[in-house]
Amino acid sequence: QVQLVESGGGLVQAGGSLRLSCAASGRTFNFNAMGWFRQTPGKAREFVSAIRWSGSSTYYADSVKGRFTMSRDNAKNTVYLQMNTLKPEDTAVYYCAVSQYYHSTYYLTSSYDYWGQGTQVTVSS
Repeated sequence: QVQLVESGGGLVQAGGSLRLSCAASGRTFNFNAMGWFRQTPGKAREFVSAIRWSGSSTYYADSVKGRFTMSRDNAKNTVYLQMNTLKPEDTAVYYCAVSQYYHSTYYLTSSYDYWGQGTQVTVSS
């Protein structure tokens, strides 16, 4: 089993920044990738970013490219999402997830095995 705990969400004005963290515990030795997704009421959970656990591959949704940066600290089993130039449309519950096996479809929720409980990000205009 793997447990994921997100933190760092909150209320910020448009143009501001937040840094989300996701700490993993449990069976952390066989991660292939970790991802960030977000969800607003009535909508499907959407891909934001993903990072391979080894190597340097990082992926972003077009809507956040150039504004968000995902990074990892393997020693701490933690990933981060630095969010800059936030917009009201970034308001959502943000979830981190881990995939234990390689999937080319890193942008699909079905590619991930464990999920955190989510952290609310609210961007005011």
